[in-house]
Amino acid sequence: MIAWLFDPSHWTGQTGIWIRVVEHLAYSGITLAFAMAIGLPLGLYIGHTGRGRVVMAGIANALRALPTLGLLILGVLIISPVITNDLAFTLPCIIVLVILAIPPIMTNTFAGVAAVPEEIKQAGYGMGMTSRQVLWQVELPNALPLIVAGIRSSALQVIATATVAAYVSLGGLGRYLIDGLATQDYAQMAAGSLLVVILAVLVEIALVGVQTLIVSPGVSARKLRLTNARSARAAQRAESDERGTGPSAAGTSGTTDQEMAHR
Repeated sequence: MIAWLFDPSHWTGQTGIWIRVVEHLAYSGITLAFAMAIGLPLGLYIGHTGRGRVVMAGIANALRALPTLGLLILGVLIISPVITNDLAFTLPCIIVLVILAIPPIMTNTFAGVAAVPEEIKQAGYGMGMTSRQVLWQVELPNALPLIVAGIRSSALQVIATATVAAYVSLGGLGRYLIDGLATQDYAQMAAGSLLVVILAVLVEIALVGVQTLIVSPGVSARKLRLTNARSARAAQRAESDERGTGPSAAGTSGTTDQEMAHR
């Protein structure tokens, strides 16, 4: 595998590693853009209004359960008689990846908005804000950590799954897996797998950097305090269960999430 990766001939030309990485990033980037365009508005609307929660949960679970490769083959069979160029393969691939990418973004956006403490929202209304202003100026900034976490999760899933594009004669890093399997070139397959892992790690690092830039330090600190408070209460409950004190110890666990938010 190392020898295959360091062979200069594998880095140049139309089938070189750089070209395959660009193709893989193109599939993933286009997919993520469409998924965000669909998932973010839906999550914001449901989280802000509280309408359609049950429907959203059902749709998200259904989309997660769909077999990606099976949908891709079905999409190609349906679209290829209508479209005769490369779009007959690219379009189903993007659609299938978008279906995979929407649930983490939509559910995390909803959860982030719904988790904003009610007193913070009421403070916004008390300042004379409209419902839309509360959404954009109060709920969205406080929900950003969870929203970005959903985007990161979605991006990693898409990068890992975009290798299926090679099954329908498209490019990307999955090409090395398919071609290596066809020729029993296991070094090529291992190198392709390693490249996908490296790409996913680099994208994750980049998105963590973006999250650091766009999320308010105050919001991050509040989230950390709430997480620590929940962890402390969970530890107290576990200790009380071991001692047999049960609910009495749990009832003295102390500070609520709302009190921690005020602090």
